[in-house]
Amino acid sequence: MTATGNDHRVTPAELFFDLVFVYALTQVTALMAAGPSPLRVVGAMVVLALLWWCWCCFTWLGNVVRADSGAMFTVLVAVMAVVLIVSLTVRPDIFAARSEGLPTALLFVLCYGAVRLLHLVSYWVSGSGDAALRRTLRRTALLSVAPPLALLLAGTAFSDFWQIMLWLGAVVVDYLGVYVTGSSGWRVNSPGHFAERYGLIVIIALGESIVAMGGGLAGFPITPPVLAATAAGLLVSAGLWRLYFRQVVEVAEHRLRALDGDDRTRFARDTYTFLHLPLVAGVVLMALGMKKVLHQVADSDHYGLAEPLHGLVAWALTGGAGLFLVTTAAILARAGGRWSAPLLSGGAACLLGGAVIALVPALVALGLLSAVITGLVVLHGRSVAALTAEPAAVSEA
Repeated sequence: MTATGNDHRVTPAELFFDLVFVYALTQVTALMAAGPSPLRVVGAMVVLALLWWCWCCFTWLGNVVRADSGAMFTVLVAVMAVVLIVSLTVRPDIFAARSEGLPTALLFVLCYGAVRLLHLVSYWVSGSGDAALRRTLRRTALLSVAPPLALLLAGTAFSDFWQIMLWLGAVVVDYLGVYVTGSSGWRVNSPGHFAERYGLIVIIALGESIVAMGGGLAGFPITPPVLAATAAGLLVSAGLWRLYFRQVVEVAEHRLRALDGDDRTRFARDTYTFLHLPLVAGVVLMALGMKKVLHQVADSDHYGLAEPLHGLVAWALTGGAGLFLVTTAAILARAGGRWSAPLLSGGAACLLGGAVIALVPALVALGLLSAVITGLVVLHGRSVAALTAEPAAVSEA
């Protein structure tokens, strides 16, 4: 395996690796759309958290070992095959007592365990001579891999509520285990590569919101209301893209570059591995709402244009966007020590906006969300510009 340097950038092999996660995110949205309920959404978010860990494991590894080197690329292709199988199992019967063919939940868990094992073995091989890393890998295996995997396997003996609760417990134990094992031994060799990898997964998530709109429209004619809904949905995605890539990425990457050693590792863990999960989850939830909006607007035989979104889907549309906004505020606070008032207030309003969305037509709801997101991007941009101008004015004085 070939070690990376400080100037390492994302390789085509890693872009190829990400393709299976494009499909995985689509499957998570479809899982929720098949029967939106609080329990189903919790189950889908648990599945997303497990898929997220699969992606993060090899993003960290790809930062210290070139993904396009012979041995590492072979590992990546093997992981892609296993993750593809994992993604195929993300369907409604994953939480059912019985499934046709192979047991879906058990297949998911076994393949997930294989990914985690491949990650540990690959890191062990790459860390030859690094005693600190190998100690951390042993602690990770004992605290953050084995106990969660046992809970996941136990969950396959149940269905619905108890299966989801056991799997949720596995996720909690897994993520807490990362804190217990500490940051010693882990490395972030190239801050630029690390930030770019997480930016790419945000792009994939935003792409899922666009794919979801197309899925909601499938099989229905294109009408003026459909075009209006599509434009509003695209405006929402574009607003979130601009917020993240123009007002968040540079701040976080600059802070990551300024740190070194364990401080850099802890910042990378908190800001990217942990805080980017709710960021992506917010987009996936929002994609569910956007998919349902397009479906209702297009299906004129069953829904009128005055029909609002109902139940959990109404909250998912704005709540997902709100989760994204609040998480971006948390990322900026972790990077710069300052919370963004526009993002916090706007995020809180979106999180609580489901009750209002359920009272207005679905098309109007999507239009209102696009207006709110656009306004918040402008307000936050002005607040950042004002804060940047203050130190400059003081220095000139």
